[in-house]
Amino acid sequence: MTIKKCSRSAMAVAVALATLTLAGCATFSRDGGFDTVSALTRERTGQGVQKPATDADATARSQARQLLTKPLTPDSAVQIALLNNRGLQSAFAELGIAEAELVQAGRMRNPGFSFGRLQGGGEIEIDRSVMFDLVNLLTVPWRSGIEQRRFEQAKLAAAAQAVQLAADTRRAYFNAVAAAQTAQYMEQVKDAAEASAELARRLARVGNWSKLDQAREQAFYADATAQLARARHNAVAAREQLTRLLGVWGEQVEYKLPERLPDLPQAPNELGYAEQKAMEQRLDVLMARRDAEATASSLGLSKATRFVNVLEAGYQNKSQTGQPRQNGYEISLELPLFDWGGARTAKAEALYMQAVHRTADIAVRARSEVREAYSAYRTSYDVARHYRDEVVPLRKKISDEVLLRYNGMLASVFELLADARDQVSSVNAAIEAQRDFWIAETDLQAAINGSGGSPTPLRASASGGAAKE
Repeated sequence: MTIKKCSRSAMAVAVALATLTLAGCATFSRDGGFDTVSALTRERTGQGVQKPATDADATARSQARQLLTKPLTPDSAVQIALLNNRGLQSAFAELGIAEAELVQAGRMRNPGFSFGRLQGGGEIEIDRSVMFDLVNLLTVPWRSGIEQRRFEQAKLAAAAQAVQLAADTRRAYFNAVAAAQTAQYMEQVKDAAEASAELARRLARVGNWSKLDQAREQAFYADATAQLARARHNAVAAREQLTRLLGVWGEQVEYKLPERLPDLPQAPNELGYAEQKAMEQRLDVLMARRDAEATASSLGLSKATRFVNVLEAGYQNKSQTGQPRQNGYEISLELPLFDWGGARTAKAEALYMQAVHRTADIAVRARSEVREAYSAYRTSYDVARHYRDEVVPLRKKISDEVLLRYNGMLASVFELLADARDQVSSVNAAIEAQRDFWIAETDLQAAINGSGGSPTPLRASASGGAAKE
């Protein structure tokens, strides 16, 4: 520690410097970054988000209740989830944390004050000093720039959460509608099987039907009953999954769903510039780029403070009994004798290269996921259209021919019922194929606009159609 005499002008400069720094302190933004998050979400989902814990909460809940009074559509389900899902609102807290870090980075550290009093031999010595961290002051622009980029990255992360919720909600919506549609159809199958089994029992009782044929009809009825139970549970499970994403409870869980899935579009969308669009709009790609930029800025800061890590300057005042008051200043500097900052710089460089390679890896995977999602989308469309245009009409034609033969007394009632049994797998497969298309369409949009994630591969369902886990 060195103590020197200081003029009044030096003291005035120190005070002015501190005042200027405090006057330029960063402050919190009006919207907390939610305007940007809402715009990013709206561009990718058609719906925006609202800042939690504000006066708008009551308005958002009112909007959600209003939407729940009508049968849900995919868009209205997404809108309710973005307004009402508490998990999303909880995730938005990260945005507030990032902004707080940004504001903190733009503020100078509080000055340190020390006071000492010595007494002995009838004399009293008093030391007073105020210290300012000059390195902290000089690096405010760098630190603010780093935290600003991290705040921007947090906005992208918040938007990614919202876009992911929107995609999950759409998938859950289509699963819930398809499951309810399947359960309704399986109930009709069970009723038909019950009538067939009862007729077989009566005919067998009067000797007009063999025990083998009766057992077959009874077995079909037993299988139909079990399948109906599974279908009902699947409908409940799919609906509850949607309910959780919507964030509703109490009386709101009685929301209405349409009786059937939306019709297929006239033609599928073409791939076009989907890969390029993904590079421009995918939020995980944008976040990786921002992370690399923030790491690069951090590397620059590490190099700037490599040799001068701690530098403090301050005003000192000393008074002693019988002596005039002494004024001066003090400078405290950390000497780089053992640590020259090489390890910090090497770490920063390694982190930067890690961020660069991570960004390149995300970009490669994003392009691949878009191509895979589009393949699933086109395949699902072709399969669903095949069931719509070929399989279902053919089954209907067969059913009409059997009915004509029955009306002409050329076929028995059991042949008519047997044909109805053959239709079960085709109808269920058609429902599943239609559901898979809409889920594949959602996966494709998520691969282009959101954070991607490989779509679930198509598989053969138990009923012969394509389904997803």
